[in-house]
Amino acid sequence: MSALSGAVLSLLFSAVLALAVGWAAYAALGWAVLAAALFLQLLYHLRHFVLLERWSRQPTLTNRLQGSGVWDEVLARLYRHQRAQEMEVREARHNANMYVAAGQALIDGLMSLDAAGHIEWCNASAEEMLGLNRRSDLGQPLVNLVRHPQFVQHFKQGDFRRPLTMPSPADDSRVLSLHVVVYGGKRKLIQVRDITQSCRLDEMRRDFVANVSHELRTPLTVLSGFIETLAGLQLDEQERQHYLKLMAEQSIRMQRLLDELLILSNLESSPPPPATEQVNMTELTAKVLRDAQALSAGRHRVWLEKEGEGDLLGSEAEIASALSNLVSNAVRYTPEGGEVRLLWQVNGKGARFTVEDTGIGIDAKHLPRLTERFYRVDRSRSRETGGTGLGLSIVKHALQRHQGHLEIESTLGKGSRFIACFPLSRVAARMPAFQIVAGA
Repeated sequence: MSALSGAVLSLLFSAVLALAVGWAAYAALGWAVLAAALFLQLLYHLRHFVLLERWSRQPTLTNRLQGSGVWDEVLARLYRHQRAQEMEVREARHNANMYVAAGQALIDGLMSLDAAGHIEWCNASAEEMLGLNRRSDLGQPLVNLVRHPQFVQHFKQGDFRRPLTMPSPADDSRVLSLHVVVYGGKRKLIQVRDITQSCRLDEMRRDFVANVSHELRTPLTVLSGFIETLAGLQLDEQERQHYLKLMAEQSIRMQRLLDELLILSNLESSPPPPATEQVNMTELTAKVLRDAQALSAGRHRVWLEKEGEGDLLGSEAEIASALSNLVSNAVRYTPEGGEVRLLWQVNGKGARFTVEDTGIGIDAKHLPRLTERFYRVDRSRSRETGGTGLGLSIVKHALQRHQGHLEIESTLGKGSRFIACFPLSRVAARMPAFQIVAGA
């Protein structure tokens, strides 16, 4: 039975009781009974109304209303409704907090503006990339905080079909891409992305194509000129042999460049080197030493030292390529009569292959860029020695594929030290040598 039905029945009962008393006794007594019953019901309902009014000032789940009779069902229903609403509010607040947390976790910057262009919210990435302060800058016009001319013009023009590329106001070395989305009338959502690495890769790609074209153009021009000379002039055998030798040198140079480009391509695209294939470093370092002595042709003192015993786990071809490039560079850039010292070390921290020379040395300003493709300290000197500008880049990639790295120390005019470092995880115990035992 509902509360309304109970109240109606109570009134009917009072009326019937008063009618019975008035009919049995006299009318005045019946009216008195009816008035008393109505007064008592009024007090009952007034009491619960006062309780409801007090509760409505602070309607919380901990302050639950207690009713009786027909009011018990009404107040219980009101309490359940309040409880359901509070649960919905809590769930909505939780979802909103999760959305905010997700926005804060984004690597890209995210920012919302009101219709007037004032900042309503931004995540930590947008704050860091645009140089903002969320505590003091909320509610401020964005164009007053980011004053870069490109951004101000882009924002005022209102044409947001294409993202804007601009330097970061907080760091000029970083490049940002800003994409503005208009929603809800004139409100705006701004996505900020750091595209510095992408821009650098594009620049490296352009430089790479330009460098390869330049490196190939020179020998091709020389070959083309010599071919025209041999075809158009009557030369004696000595001159002819001289031109053929120069042509062969340029062909070898182009072949070396293409070979090293293929090596770099393989290093970048091949699967990781095996972690179970053991490379015999005693044999490999001995071979590297022989190749260095052959390249030196007696013009330098080249020797090998060892500290500790151990082999490496990985690709023998890649490790050999890295070590050979370090040694050949040392020989090429060390004047006649100089020294090239090779050192293979194995200890509890890992393994190191050091190439130390008494060559021309390198200015400190060039050291951070030595492993870049085609980067040369002295281009004319590199061409004289037959370098392609790719050797140290190959070394860097080969070492990184074995979780290693290259350390470079150099003093201009005194010599250089290149150290190929391998982690302990790539070091294996020395392989035992097979012995043939004669039978009895």
